[in-house]
Amino acid sequence: MDADAAAPSGVGSRPDAPGATPAAASELFGAAVGLAEQYVSILAGRGVEWGLIGPRETERLWPRHVLNSLAVSGFVPDGSAVVDVGSGAGLPGIPLALARPDLKITLLEPLERRAKFLQLAVDELGLNDRVRVVRGRAEEHKGRYDVVTCRAVAPLDRLLGWTAHLFQPGGRLVALKGQSAAAEVDALDRVLARRKLSGRVASVTPHRDVEETFVVVLS
Repeated sequence: MDADAAAPSGVGSRPDAPGATPAAASELFGAAVGLAEQYVSILAGRGVEWGLIGPRETERLWPRHVLNSLAVSGFVPDGSAVVDVGSGAGLPGIPLALARPDLKITLLEPLERRAKFLQLAVDELGLNDRVRVVRGRAEEHKGRYDVVTCRAVAPLDRLLGWTAHLFQPGGRLVALKGQSAAAEVDALDRVLARRKLSGRVASVTPHRDVEETFVVVLS
């Protein structure tokens, strides 16, 4: 058992999400906003208790984590099979699943505690018909997907090495990145050319009330 495996015995989450639900959530999640609120409550409760979310992050769960995750949505074609690599607390995979019922999503996570958290969250949110949790490492995972997503997993060169077999040929990697996004893509010119891939960086604002973020797309 790895060091991450020993999870607290309690699995309940706090009954209410931190702070009021922002208007942006209702607009972005539509009919699924209630489930998004439930997910935020899970993050604020069990996510903090199990060490997946920092205690100081609870006040920023909506804008910084959940709504920010939806920046990838515009780069995921309708009906795609998606794998969320290093899913952790389910970001961006679970918000994407809530906002996009047309998608089939695999949450891929190597650490046992996090995989357990993800399965509990998927069960409680009633997403088992289109979201599955797999415990494993990206470089060892067998499967082919239309889209690979990730958020704050690793530098882009390492990430591409781990995931290229999951989306090539014909798919794409869609990664949430910080200010270094353009520099990371530029540094991969030769690697991308060798793999017959192109890379671009988009500055995305999921909603007028949500800060912009950077999305790297390799396809």
